[in-house]
This record gives sequence, structure tokens and C-alpha cells, in this order.
Amino acid sequence: MVRAWIADIRPLCEEKCYRKYYEKLPDFRKKKADALRSVQGKAQSVGVWSLLEKIRAEEGLPESSAYNLSHSGDYVMCAVELDGKTEQVGCDLERIGRLRLDLAERFFCREEYEAVLMRETEEERRDCFFRYWVLKESFIKATGRGMALPLNSFSIRLGEPPVLRRQPEEYPCRYYYREFSVRDISYKMAVCSTDEEIDSEIHMGLRL
Repeated sequence: MVRAWIADIRPLCEEKCYRKYYEKLPDFRKKKADALRSVQGKAQSVGVWSLLEKIRAEEGLPESSAYNLSHSGDYVMCAVELDGKTEQVGCDLERIGRLRLDLAERFFCREEYEAVLMRETEEERRDCFFRYWVLKESFIKATGRGMALPLNSFSIRLGEPPVLRRQPEEYPCRYYYREFSVRDISYKMAVCSTDEEIDSEIHMGLRL
């Protein structure tokens, strides 16, 4: 099973809290945080790795367990394979902002772009755009290719759950999706995995 967690990292923007968690990081992760300039960027980097480490400890997971990390704004997200299987896992978290139809037209498949345009209101179009965004990001992260894999090289049909209706030939496995929402948090969240069993609940972790 794949399970996902999110955490609010705003307390890490305070120096005392940041240092508490920073000092527990492995050296390579400290260097990654040190290379970032913004306070929020540093908090995201420290927060998402701290969340992963907490999950590993609480679930008794080895470091070899598949995982994926994401962050946006005040939140970080981690999706982890709990059963020790060799599965592909990707997740994405995105704060809902303004609608970017130019990005949808440039990077989405034609049918996805048109699906956004078909929504009746600006709010519905924005919601559709960010749903597609996190679903597409979670897939390219699951493959391990990231942005090297063009977003229009595969297409998604929205639904409950969404379905990968066309995919690159080099990734013939069957992929599964799960979307999440949290009340009073204006973010879109999605997990994509070759493991069919994805927990339907998003968990809150790392109370700072």
C-alpha cells in the first residue's frame, strides 16, 4: 500500500524551530537546505525530509522503501510504499493560485486543455487546471524522469479516480491515481503509483 502525509511547515520559518530540525538532518540534506536562499525554501527542504524520517520511524520502514516528496507554499507532502514492494511512487502538492491557461495550452494535451476551457466559471477552470497539474506532475515523478518527460506525452481522464488514458511507450506499466483534499487548505494533492492500493486518506504529520 502507498500512503501519503502532509505537514504544515510554517513553524520552521522561525529560527529556533528550524535549527532543531536542521541539526537532525543527514549532511547531504543540510547542504541542500543551505543552498536555498529563501526562508520558506529552507523550511520546505528541512520540513519534507523531517516528515519522511518521522514516517520511516513510526511505520518501521527501511530506507529502501519507495517514496516521493513534494512541497508548495506552507505545506510539504510525502508518499511512501509501506509494504516493501518495488513499486513506482510519485506525489505532487500545489497551492491553488491563478489560472494559467497559457501553461495549459503549451504543456497539456489538447483534450486536457479543452477540458479546462469547457468549465463554466473561472473557479471551475482553475480547479480543473490544478487537478491536471498535480496529476501530471505525480506521474512524471513516479517514472523517475521528472520534467525530462514532456507533460503532453501522456494524457489523463479526470474521474473518481482519474485514469491514465494514454502513456509513453517506455512506461507500459499500469499506473493508478488518488487525489486528496483537506478542508480549509487551498491545495491540490495527488499520488500516482504502480501499486493499485493507495490509501484514500491523506494523513497529517510532523506537528511542529
